[in-house]
Amino acid sequence: MIKLFIIDDSALVRNEFKKIFTPIKDIEIIGSAPNPVDAFEIFKKTGLPDVFILDIEMPKMDGLTFLEMIGKQKPIPTIICSTLVARGSSQAIDALRMGAVDIVLKPTSNLNNFFGEKSEEFVSKVRAASVSHVGFIKNIKRSSKSKVLSEGQVSSSVKANSSLPPSKKIIAIGASTGGVQTLEELLLQLKPNHPPILITQHMPIGFTASFANRLNQILPSSKVKEAKDGDTLLHGLILIAPGDLHMEVVKNGFSYKVALKNYPKVNSHKPSVNVLFRSMAKEVGIFAVGFILTGMGDDGAMGLLEMKKAGALTYAQEEKSCIVYGMPKKAVEFGAVKESLSLSQMANIINTIR
Repeated sequence: MIKLFIIDDSALVRNEFKKIFTPIKDIEIIGSAPNPVDAFEIFKKTGLPDVFILDIEMPKMDGLTFLEMIGKQKPIPTIICSTLVARGSSQAIDALRMGAVDIVLKPTSNLNNFFGEKSEEFVSKVRAASVSHVGFIKNIKRSSKSKVLSEGQVSSSVKANSSLPPSKKIIAIGASTGGVQTLEELLLQLKPNHPPILITQHMPIGFTASFANRLNQILPSSKVKEAKDGDTLLHGLILIAPGDLHMEVVKNGFSYKVALKNYPKVNSHKPSVNVLFRSMAKEVGIFAVGFILTGMGDDGAMGLLEMKKAGALTYAQEEKSCIVYGMPKKAVEFGAVKESLSLSQMANIINTIR
């Protein structure tokens, strides 16, 4: 039985969650509270749950402070359900960086319809969260105002690192649940003038821009931006797929560019990792390198297999370091993976491959 606890200052929201989970036999709501301070009092009777559903803006104590406090005691899989997510809030990014495993956009109106439509999704997310392996990053700094990366800054960055040996490779990375924390850990290890990197991370619209800006703040050796149609791939540059568009790579003479496509979801996702990986197989071939990281489901597995068949190097994140060993596991089962690696081993490949 999965023990679930809900912390949200709206009585309506808490009641809607009770309607969703009460009929579910393998999930039990052991308690709910309008804020974290009241929740701590309830924990004295119920104990800690297996999964939290947590709002961010609440009276007495905000969700981030609670996540930090509980993480120091015992990291517990947490699903963020907040209106802040819809605005791509930096607070939602910090929650994911602190170990929250998933996010859901909560609207400000028509809540009854929202919860009716999302009931199956919430059940699926809670089940996935219950088997995830979360950790807490000590001394994490919360986001400040992000600097948006301009095209001029991208060009100057490449010129500054032009004396370093360039690589002929292009890197594609796919991630989902747990990807924010995992990508940060991986990308912090990169050296200047690393190969161009394309990332598809399952995220809502508006959120990917904030995530890219946050990475651009903290990564010492990379420039990071949300991808725009026609962006040229450059050394030292990391492009994040927008939350409402598929990202492909296309060859353009002697260089490569990004193409953003607005067509239906693939593998229930938009952007889809499979879309990125398939374009890498078609356009980049033997000069492509693919990494599939933590995530729920199977998006990316078939695309990575196509990359491997096209002569690309293909890798999966090892099980013991995955927050959710879903997408990498499927890729391994499909025979799409050359080798399963730790994040440090992946970073070493990116830094040394030429």
